[in-house]
Amino acid sequence: MAQVQRMSRLMIKTLRDDPADAETLNHKLLVRAGYVRRTAAGIWTWLPLGKKVLENITRVVREEMDAIGGQEVLLPALLPKESYEASGRYEEYGQLLFRLKDRKGADYLLGPTHEEIFTQVVKDQITSYKDLPVILYQIQTKYRDEARPRAGVLRGREFQMKDSYSFDTTDEGLAEAYQLHRGAYIRIFERLGLDYRIVSAVSGAMGGSASEEFLAPAPAGEDTFVDCPACDYAANTEAVTFQAAPAEGSAHGPAEELDTPDTPTIETLAAHLGVPASATLKNLLVKIDGEIVAVGVPGDREVDLGKLGEHLAPAVVELVTAEDFEGRSDLVRGYVGPQGLDKVRYIADPRVAPGTSWITGANKPGTHVKNVVVGRDFEVDEYLDVVVVEEGDPCPKCGAGLKLDRAIEIGHIFQLGRKYADTFQLDVLGQHGKPVRVTMGSYGVGVSRAVAALAEQTADEHGLCWPREVAPADVHVVAAGKALQTELALEVSDRLAAAGLRVMVDDRAGVSPGVKFTDAELIGVPNILVAGRRSAEGVLELKDRRTGEREELTVDEAIARLTAQN
Repeated sequence: MAQVQRMSRLMIKTLRDDPADAETLNHKLLVRAGYVRRTAAGIWTWLPLGKKVLENITRVVREEMDAIGGQEVLLPALLPKESYEASGRYEEYGQLLFRLKDRKGADYLLGPTHEEIFTQVVKDQITSYKDLPVILYQIQTKYRDEARPRAGVLRGREFQMKDSYSFDTTDEGLAEAYQLHRGAYIRIFERLGLDYRIVSAVSGAMGGSASEEFLAPAPAGEDTFVDCPACDYAANTEAVTFQAAPAEGSAHGPAEELDTPDTPTIETLAAHLGVPASATLKNLLVKIDGEIVAVGVPGDREVDLGKLGEHLAPAVVELVTAEDFEGRSDLVRGYVGPQGLDKVRYIADPRVAPGTSWITGANKPGTHVKNVVVGRDFEVDEYLDVVVVEEGDPCPKCGAGLKLDRAIEIGHIFQLGRKYADTFQLDVLGQHGKPVRVTMGSYGVGVSRAVAALAEQTADEHGLCWPREVAPADVHVVAAGKALQTELALEVSDRLAAAGLRVMVDDRAGVSPGVKFTDAELIGVPNILVAGRRSAEGVLELKDRRTGEREELTVDEAIARLTAQN
């Protein structure tokens, strides 16, 4: 028999107005409906209703992970720094890591993710190929020192996450584990009622090769992804690639210097010459692990520093400062051109293709050069797709114009390969009696992020509107106020609970029917059952929270209808 939650005894405080600091829908509604409470910036207390939703999502994740043979463990959140130093991520994560010392001065961190520790656990526990493959997972609190925590529980400094790891001796085994997780994630997100997209992604600080993200489209999303309306291509903007063919045929005149005073920007240059920005070559100077490098893109495009950083990881990419120009006569601020930059490595976007002609800086103050041709007047050291993707850019798969959308990352799967196994020398005795290096996969689901994503996607103008699988109850029974109505509401609630339904009943005394109805819609349980004006006749009103459809039913009919949904 399920338990009845009586609101007269439930710790819940609903609010009529949005919190002053709330910008996103999930932040506003989860606080107003009494699901969470802000403790500090990026740190949240999960109140009774919120904890139920969180646990329901956890249950679905656990069931699907167990179904693919995953074994659940629980690793510590407090970790020694040595493991992360060995992998290089102690420095790579930078200020995102929470770092601390114990009373003896030893260094520790709060885990943002656990590849290193899982690798060491398997190294200690598994010694033979006969013990593989294995999938291990945990559902645990993670920590990242976000500079600007925002959007409620969507981007916090601590958050709930499922992370799992596969271990195998072959690449084929890794590919199989990757597909098992991919299928499990599809089932998880479909059960949760999320609208999602699977997109190509980059691995970033995680390392590895093949990588896909599961994104939930929502205006509050912090990820931008592209979607092709003409084919099945979808990708995170940092994973979008562009292949440009060399320019054909047309002869270009010789390079010619132009007097262009006071034109240090693309905008001022284009206006001075009366040409489109796309005819100019933008040369952005950055530092890669301290080395000054020039990055060339068409003048009407911007450099995506995030994408550049992903291409060059684990190298650190940063913009140059005024001090970096001191003592460098070859670098003229605002007038840099790739020709003559003998001491500077030159990276270009594929749109700066061989044979194309550009207007660019002359490496002299107040001077530019036209007819500067790639391959004739300068060479590109390396091509990397580094421009910010724009609406209408060609699809890499079919060439149609891409669409841009915002989304929340709810899952990410990686084929890590042997990066961490190499770091910690994770070998097992192979089939032929020789050591074999293990290969790994890493797979994450944002459990608390899923709460936010569901709130963003399913809420309406009245409040939250949970899918049944994750809702804090199956039915919200409302006693309109009088003693007879309260008595009937409690009786019906007990019968529903006896039939196995999770029931919340608003039996609060001294609260007006209007407030109770408003709270019921704000809280967002899928079914609202009202003991109202026809209670004396044994007639209730059943409302579908999502569609708003209402129907009057007898007690037995209502119980039968709701039980049939269970």
